[in-house]
Amino acid sequence: MNKGCLIGVGLMLLLVTAGLGYYFVSQGNSGPVEYESTKAEVKDILVKAVATGSIKPRLEVNVKPQVSGVVDELYVEAGEMVSKGQRLAKIKLVPSEVNINSARSNVELARIRVKESERELQRQQEVYSKKLDVQETGRSLEVARQEEERNRKLLNEGIISEQQYNQFKLDLDLAQNAYDNASLLSSNNIQQVQAQLDISKQELAAAENNLQLLREGRTNRSNQVSNIVVATVDGMVLDVPVEEGSSVIERNNFNEGTSIAVIADMNSLIFEGKVDESDVGKLSEGMDLILTVGAIPDDKFDALLEFISPKGEEEEGVVKFEVKAALKPYSEDIFLRAGYSANGDIIIDRRDEVVAVQERDVIYEDDEKTFVEITTGEQQFEKKEVKLGLSDGLYVEVTEGLDTTTQYKIQLDPDAGK
Repeated sequence: MNKGCLIGVGLMLLLVTAGLGYYFVSQGNSGPVEYESTKAEVKDILVKAVATGSIKPRLEVNVKPQVSGVVDELYVEAGEMVSKGQRLAKIKLVPSEVNINSARSNVELARIRVKESERELQRQQEVYSKKLDVQETGRSLEVARQEEERNRKLLNEGIISEQQYNQFKLDLDLAQNAYDNASLLSSNNIQQVQAQLDISKQELAAAENNLQLLREGRTNRSNQVSNIVVATVDGMVLDVPVEEGSSVIERNNFNEGTSIAVIADMNSLIFEGKVDESDVGKLSEGMDLILTVGAIPDDKFDALLEFISPKGEEEEGVVKFEVKAALKPYSEDIFLRAGYSANGDIIIDRRDEVVAVQERDVIYEDDEKTFVEITTGEQQFEKKEVKLGLSDGLYVEVTEGLDTTTQYKIQLDPDAGK
C-alpha cells in the first residue's frame, strides 16, 4: 500500500472519530425533558357509529302511460309542484292495423252473441207463456188428480181399502211435485237466458270501447282520457325522463312501461345509508342521528333511526347493513334535494357536560386501575387514581378523582424526545 492511501484512511478515521465525539457530547449536554400541564375540560362525550348514504323522499312515484304511442305534448318540467289529477303529458296513439282489425272482429262477434241471446230469450218467453215445457207434467197431474178423486169416492163407498186409496193419493202428490219443479225450471231458464243476454251486451260494450280506445284514446262512456297522463300523487316533479316525440310503452303485466315523470313528496325525507357489521349490533330503532350533508357542510340535520336491515350485503370484502332514518323538521330556508350524499352519526351513547381528559394522558396499570399525574410543583408530579366513564376514543369521561381546577401532566409521545 502506498503512502497516499495510508494518509487517506487516516483522515477518514479522524473524521469519523470527531463526528462521534460531537454527537455524544451534544447528547450529554441536552437538558432534562420539560413536561407541560393542562386541566380537565367539560365536554360532551359521544359514542357513535357512522353511516354513509344519501337523502331520499319517502314517497317517490314513477308515473307511466295507459297506452303506447308517441309523446305529443309535455305540460310540466322538473322542479314544478303538481297536484293529484293534474295533466302531465299527452300521448299520440299509433295503433297498428292488426290490433284495429282484431278489435273490429271482436265487436262483430259480440254483436252476433247479443242477437243469439235475444232470440233465445224470446223463445224461452214464448215457451213459458204457453206453458209448452210443462204440458206433459200438467197432463200427468190432471190424470193423477182424476184417479185420486175417483178412488176417494170408492173409499167412501167401502169398495176399496184405505191402503189402496193411499197409493193414488201418493201418485197425486208426486205428480204435483213434478209439475211444480217443471214450472220453476221454466222460470229459471228465462232468468239464465236474460243473464246471458246481459253478459253479451257487456262484452259488446267492452269490445266497442276497446276499438274506440285504439282509434281515439278515449271512450264515450267515460270522462277519463286514456292518452292523457295525469299525476297520481301530490308532490314535486323530480324528473321528466322523456321528451316530445319520444316513443313510450304502456304499463301492463308483461313490462313496466315508460316513465313519463317522477313525482315525490319533498316534505317527507329520509336518510338511507349503510353501516359496517362491527357497529350494527349496537344499533336499535329509535336512536338519534346527526346528519352532515355534503352539499351543505355548515348545517347539521337531526333524524330518527327507524329501520335496520336484517340482512347484510358484502361490499369490497366488508359486510354492510342498510339503515333508514326519518329527518326531523328543519329550517324552511334550507332546500334538501333528493340524492344529496350524507353521512349519519348514529348516537349509540352520550354524556353531556362531563369532566373529561384526553385518552393519551391516562396511565393504565394492571388492566384495572387508571391514573393521571397531577402537578405538585415545578416539573413535579405524582400519580393519582381516577375512575373513568364513557370514551369516544379521543376524550374519556372522569367520574371520580379529578376536577377542572387541578393541573395534570400531558403525557408525551415516547418518540417525541428522540
